[in-house]
Amino acid sequence: MTRTEKTSFTLLLEIGCEELPSSFVDAALAALPDLFRSRLAALRITHGEIRALGTPRRLAALVHDVAAVQPDLDELVIGPPESAAFKEGKPTKAAEAFAQKLGVPVDALTVQDVTAASGKKPGRYVVGRRVAKGQPSVDLLGPVLADVCASIPFRKSMRWADYDTTFGRPVHWLVALAGDRVVDFEFAHAKAGRRTRGHRFLSPGFFDVGSAESYVEQLRVGHVLVDRGERERTMMTRIQEAANALGGTPDPDPDLIRENASLVEEPYVVAGGFDPAYLELPAAVIRAVARGHQKYFVVSGPGGGDILLPHYLAVVNTAQNPANVRKGSDRVMRARLADARFFFDEDRKTPLAERTDKLAGIVFHARLGTVREKVARIEAIAEHLAQAIGLAASDRELVVRAAHLCKSDLVSLMVGEFPELQGTMGRAYAIASGEPGRVADAIRDHYCPIGADGAVAKDDVARLVGLADRIDTLVGAFAVGLQPTGTADPFALRRACIGILRTLTEEAGAAYAKIHLGKVVRFAHALFAGKKLDKNADETALALEEFATERLRGLVDAQAGKASASAVLAGFAWIEGERVAPVHHPAFVLAKAKALQAAVDEKAAWLDTARTVAKRLSGISKEATPELVARSAFVKATDAAIVDLVEELDRKTARLETEHAVREALYTTATLAAQLDKIFVETLVKDPADPKTPERLRLLSYGASCMLRIADFSRLA
Repeated sequence: MTRTEKTSFTLLLEIGCEELPSSFVDAALAALPDLFRSRLAALRITHGEIRALGTPRRLAALVHDVAAVQPDLDELVIGPPESAAFKEGKPTKAAEAFAQKLGVPVDALTVQDVTAASGKKPGRYVVGRRVAKGQPSVDLLGPVLADVCASIPFRKSMRWADYDTTFGRPVHWLVALAGDRVVDFEFAHAKAGRRTRGHRFLSPGFFDVGSAESYVEQLRVGHVLVDRGERERTMMTRIQEAANALGGTPDPDPDLIRENASLVEEPYVVAGGFDPAYLELPAAVIRAVARGHQKYFVVSGPGGGDILLPHYLAVVNTAQNPANVRKGSDRVMRARLADARFFFDEDRKTPLAERTDKLAGIVFHARLGTVREKVARIEAIAEHLAQAIGLAASDRELVVRAAHLCKSDLVSLMVGEFPELQGTMGRAYAIASGEPGRVADAIRDHYCPIGADGAVAKDDVARLVGLADRIDTLVGAFAVGLQPTGTADPFALRRACIGILRTLTEEAGAAYAKIHLGKVVRFAHALFAGKKLDKNADETALALEEFATERLRGLVDAQAGKASASAVLAGFAWIEGERVAPVHHPAFVLAKAKALQAAVDEKAAWLDTARTVAKRLSGISKEATPELVARSAFVKATDAAIVDLVEELDRKTARLETEHAVREALYTTATLAAQLDKIFVETLVKDPADPKTPERLRLLSYGASCMLRIADFSRLA
């Protein structure tokens, strides 16, 4: 290579096509970097940053600092075992095939001893040297680019004309440049070149891309912001400016921003308006109308929130004739709002309570009955939970009332048109019907948390109804064998389970922490009496215990660390003298894990001793039944000392319900572990000649179980 030759270049691929749906654009941009990365690695072509670019009309990628030449290859390759490669000293077909693969004669192969470090089973193998001169990268890229094009994932692909090729939409042109040099390849009957097109309306003609480095700027001149991040920033700036001009603030949500940014090549904003009389509708309804079909942004007053202005902002793909765009958008918005007002007025003619019985016409699940039956179960579970946490009688009445009404808006006209408003419309109709405010709020908030980061319900009424709803869904689904498998979860059971765990662990209070989920599951299972179920109460509870434990592991891991989560969940809860699986009291698990992780973070020296003692206790006593043997049963002073230590450990681990209690138990463990370690060193605790050995082992087994009430310390290694 001469001094004037470049050692690297920027690679450009652009696939021009008919307009792709926004979800197709997002999925393709997410996949493109890995597609390039894997294929270039297979060819030993090094490179730098990979930028995925795209609009509805084109998908593109820029790969920076692509090495101009492959590195030379010189490596030893392990082939088949000697026994398979040579028979009676003569090479077999296996040896010949291996030599052909390496491009060397058979007599160039050698036999060597190979260890397990090579990834092979130790033994004697045929070994050959593969040598290859690095080739110019440009000569290798054609097939790579064709493969990338064919491998872009789409939820649905299509064929066109009489071609066999499939893609998200018909392909019209290809651009492929290595620096300023065209990379030759074909895909979908289109031949790669340097010709691309600008914006469909504002720069519709073809033009040549000078080089990969100039691509983004040339498209920008052609009114195409091919960098999605730049396009989104430009869009939000223009939305903010338009909202400011109207005297308000934009009311965006992340999904709406993401979708609009993937629907245009250059974002323009048209401000429209509607009759202020429609502001009598709940703000959520106006948002649903604007966002649901039109993808419009509503405009809030200067203070933001639910005080809306009679305006909306539409993101469009052209600056041509905005007045005409506004006129058409206003017409559509007006018609949709008129429909919504009709639904709202008609729905309010029927009190919410009178809708509950209509839920009998909606099937929840063929084997689990109707939504009306589900509501009856939610009422029973919610009341059971309210009693379990000691809620006052007046509040229990609100819980039952909210549970009775929580799904009634499902048979309203508004929710039928806008399903995303369930709960929100239930609250509005409950208020219109004169229901208590906490009942109305619970109808909306029992769906919380919504999404992975959504806030949990704060009020007891909403919390309990939400718990009851999710518990009924989980118990019913597991009882008829609908638990998730692999990535499939059509009934959103993972989300329901996480919602329960978050509700019980986030600011819920001591009363919620004491709820025994296993007992609630059995109570809920009994409510399905008469239904044909696949699992009885015990089988359902066990399956849910395993399922919920894995969900809880993830939540605790996020807040206290993986090792602490594993250690605590490998132990058990000790509730009123009963051994209970940790997941049945998730708040206790979190408290233990946080306290334990604090000790780990402090690098407490005694943790090593605690691990050692826990291991010894478990090993010495694993075949003995745990029993707190009385001091009077022993004669030796060392045995009496063990009794004292175990009794103290028993007292300190009896109620591990708060981080403070766990910290105190850990401090006790720190002291007792050192003392037990000394006894183990100085005493033969498993003396076969000592008649008191069985009692001692039962006592030590009880001590091991006391430590497991905190955690399995061996998991902290």
